[in-house]
Amino acid sequence: MVPKKIRFGVLGVAKINDRVFPSFERTQHAELAGIASRDPQKSEKAAQLWNIPKHFGSYEDLIADPAIDVIYNPLPNHLHDKYTRLAAEKGKHILCEKPLCPSAQESKSLFDYCKAQKVILMDGFMWPHHPRTKKLRDILDSGRLGKVRRAHGSFTYPMDPLDPDNIRLKPEMGGGGLLDVGCYPIYGIRWAFGEEPVRAYASAEWKYGVDIEMAGVLEFADGRTATFDCGFTQPLRMNLEIVCEKGVVRIPKMWLPEPEASYHIEFSDGGHEQGTLPGMDQIACMLDNMAKKIKGLPNDVPCGRNAFRTVAVLDALAKSAVDHRPVEITKWED
Repeated sequence: MVPKKIRFGVLGVAKINDRVFPSFERTQHAELAGIASRDPQKSEKAAQLWNIPKHFGSYEDLIADPAIDVIYNPLPNHLHDKYTRLAAEKGKHILCEKPLCPSAQESKSLFDYCKAQKVILMDGFMWPHHPRTKKLRDILDSGRLGKVRRAHGSFTYPMDPLDPDNIRLKPEMGGGGLLDVGCYPIYGIRWAFGEEPVRAYASAEWKYGVDIEMAGVLEFADGRTATFDCGFTQPLRMNLEIVCEKGVVRIPKMWLPEPEASYHIEFSDGGHEQGTLPGMDQIACMLDNMAKKIKGLPNDVPCGRNAFRTVAVLDALAKSAVDHRPVEITKWED
């Protein structure tokens, strides 16, 4: 019997919880039911702060609890595979933070494992769930702007200082700007084109064994191209620009929309269209979509294969930045 609300259990007391937890209050189908930490005092403190019914002193105990339906895994990248597999083994559905794993091979293997266990696996990109994204998809698919010709996506922010103790700067923990924030524009470009790129070229600046900034080009089979940049050394930028045959779509703060989520279209004939979708919480939308998927209700959950296909592009970009040459992107079958 499917419970009235789908019960989420959270692994760890990561800072992202401060953004995610308040959104549970704005969901219809999800509830925050448990939290775990390897330090029992930390999980107890978090449970008291956020009024969470259960707290656990180990990740394994939370995963094993029959009162938990979904595991939210915001652990560091190198721990995604281990605890997502353990959750799937116990029959739990999983919402795993992005990127799914540090490599496409790991991501595809994890996707296949969860599929075999008959559990839902979704990566934690929030922007695909925002109503603005659906509105933009409808505009692109309507034919009003013609075919997508180019795109540029960015996600940068200043990490000051560049502290080697920061997990985002530790190569053994899946650190680096490409995995941390570059995955956003790469997914966004794939979404805008509705196709998979076939070749990648990138250049990067390195520190502590990870990329701290990167820029690159993606090439599609028909010769169209897209560009991106990401990293920890520039001002905050989270934009996506989509150049079509009959106009340009500009989306500010694509990945983390402001309360007045907007977009602007400049048509080739001189016309303009400004749109705003106010008052939407994309995290609440994501949690509800996951819960509705489990309940069998209509939902907007992105297909799980998006997770490893995005990481396949990241693999090629990382290799290109090291080898200083274009790299073919591995095509993964479903």
